[in-house]
Amino acid sequence: MNSIMVIHPYKFGEMWVFDDENVSLVREPFVAGADEIIERMVAHIPDAESGFSLVFSAFPFPGYQLKFDWHREEYRGNWYYSADLDREGWLCPALFKYFDEAPKEFYAQFKAKINRAS
Repeated sequence: MNSIMVIHPYKFGEMWVFDDENVSLVREPFVAGADEIIERMVAHIPDAESGFSLVFSAFPFPGYQLKFDWHREEYRGNWYYSADLDREGWLCPALFKYFDEAPKEFYAQFKAKINRAS
Protein backbone atom coordinates (compact mmCIF):
# COMPACT_ATOMS: atom_id res chain seq x y z
CA MET A 1 0.00 0.00 0.00
CA ASN A 2 1.29 3.46 -0.89
CA SER A 3 2.04 5.88 1.91
CA ILE A 4 1.04 8.90 -0.22
CA MET A 5 -2.10 8.59 -2.33
CA VAL A 6 -3.85 10.82 -4.85
CA ILE A 7 -7.39 10.99 -6.13
CA HIS A 8 -8.99 13.45 -8.55
CA PRO A 9 -12.34 14.72 -7.26
CA TYR A 10 -14.70 16.61 -9.55
CA LYS A 11 -18.23 17.97 -9.46
CA PHE A 12 -21.02 15.69 -10.66
CA GLY A 13 -24.25 17.62 -10.46
CA GLU A 14 -24.06 19.37 -7.11
CA MET A 15 -21.83 16.73 -5.50
CA TRP A 16 -18.07 16.39 -5.18
CA VAL A 17 -17.21 12.84 -6.25
CA PHE A 18 -14.20 10.83 -7.38
CA ASP A 19 -13.42 7.74 -9.40
CA ASP A 20 -10.60 5.32 -8.66
CA GLU A 21 -10.51 2.29 -10.90
CA ASN A 22 -7.66 0.84 -8.79
CA VAL A 23 -10.10 0.27 -5.92
CA SER A 24 -13.33 -0.06 -7.94
CA LEU A 25 -14.93 3.26 -6.98
CA VAL A 26 -17.05 5.29 -9.39
CA ARG A 27 -18.59 8.65 -8.48
CA GLU A 28 -17.92 8.07 -4.79
CA PRO A 29 -19.39 11.18 -3.10
CA PHE A 30 -18.02 13.41 -0.38
CA VAL A 31 -20.79 14.29 2.09
CA ALA A 32 -21.41 15.48 5.65
CA GLY A 33 -18.94 18.34 5.84
CA ALA A 34 -16.20 16.80 3.68
CA ASP A 35 -17.84 18.48 0.69
CA GLU A 36 -17.76 21.86 2.46
CA ILE A 37 -14.06 21.44 3.27
CA ILE A 38 -13.37 20.73 -0.40
CA GLU A 39 -15.33 23.83 -1.47
CA ARG A 40 -13.22 25.98 0.79
CA MET A 41 -9.89 24.44 -0.15
CA VAL A 42 -10.39 24.57 -3.92
CA ALA A 43 -11.82 28.09 -4.10
CA HIS A 44 -8.48 29.33 -5.49
CA ILE A 45 -8.06 26.51 -8.05
CA PRO A 46 -9.29 27.50 -11.53
CA ASP A 47 -11.97 25.14 -12.89
CA ALA A 48 -11.69 22.82 -9.86
CA GLU A 49 -15.19 21.55 -10.64
CA SER A 50 -13.72 19.75 -13.67
CA GLY A 51 -11.19 18.03 -11.42
CA PHE A 52 -8.35 18.72 -9.02
CA SER A 53 -5.73 16.58 -7.30
CA LEU A 54 -6.20 15.62 -3.67
CA VAL A 55 -2.99 14.20 -2.23
CA PHE A 56 -3.30 12.52 1.17
CA SER A 57 -1.33 10.43 3.63
CA ALA A 58 -1.43 9.24 7.23
CA PHE A 59 1.96 10.97 7.60
CA PRO A 60 3.01 14.60 7.08
CA PHE A 61 4.59 15.27 3.69
CA PRO A 62 6.16 18.35 2.05
CA GLY A 63 3.46 20.72 0.85
CA TYR A 64 0.54 19.36 2.86
CA GLN A 65 -2.03 22.05 3.64
CA LEU A 66 -4.29 20.52 6.26
CA LYS A 67 -4.01 18.06 9.11
CA PHE A 68 -7.12 16.12 10.10
CA ASP A 69 -7.54 14.45 13.48
CA TRP A 70 -9.81 11.45 14.01
CA HIS A 71 -12.76 12.24 16.27
CA ARG A 72 -15.17 9.31 16.19
CA GLU A 73 -16.74 6.51 14.21
CA GLU A 74 -20.32 6.74 13.00
CA TYR A 75 -22.32 4.71 10.45
CA ARG A 76 -19.26 2.62 9.51
CA GLY A 77 -17.47 5.86 8.52
CA ASN A 78 -15.24 8.21 10.50
CA TRP A 79 -15.40 11.88 11.48
CA TYR A 80 -12.24 13.96 11.15
CA TYR A 81 -11.58 17.48 12.41
CA SER A 82 -9.34 20.19 10.94
CA ALA A 83 -8.23 22.71 13.56
CA ASP A 84 -7.01 25.04 10.78
CA LEU A 85 -10.53 25.29 9.37
CA ASP A 86 -12.38 24.58 12.62
CA ARG A 87 -14.45 22.12 10.57
CA GLU A 88 -15.39 18.50 10.78
CA GLY A 89 -16.08 16.12 7.90
CA TRP A 90 -17.23 12.53 7.63
CA LEU A 91 -15.40 9.99 5.48
CA CYS A 92 -17.42 6.97 4.40
CA PRO A 93 -16.22 3.35 4.50
CA ALA A 94 -14.42 3.93 1.16
CA LEU A 95 -11.63 5.19 3.46
CA PHE A 96 -10.75 1.54 4.01
CA LYS A 97 -9.89 1.16 0.32
CA TYR A 98 -6.83 3.28 1.19
CA PHE A 99 -6.12 2.46 4.84
CA ASP A 100 -6.37 -0.85 6.72
CA GLU A 101 -7.86 1.03 9.67
CA ALA A 102 -8.99 4.61 10.20
CA PRO A 103 -5.82 6.64 10.75
CA LYS A 104 -5.71 8.74 13.92
CA GLU A 105 -4.62 11.64 11.73
CA PHE A 106 -4.08 12.31 8.06
CA TYR A 107 -2.67 15.10 5.95
CA ALA A 108 -3.99 16.56 2.71
CA GLN A 109 -2.99 18.82 -0.14
CA PHE A 110 -5.46 20.30 -2.65
CA LYS A 111 -3.95 21.37 -5.96
CA ALA A 112 -4.71 21.91 -9.62
CA LYS A 113 -4.83 18.75 -11.67
CA ILE A 114 -2.20 18.57 -14.37
CA ASN A 115 -3.63 17.04 -17.52
CA ARG A 116 -1.03 15.47 -19.76
CA ALA A 117 -1.66 14.53 -23.33
CA SER A 118 -1.25 10.83 -24.02
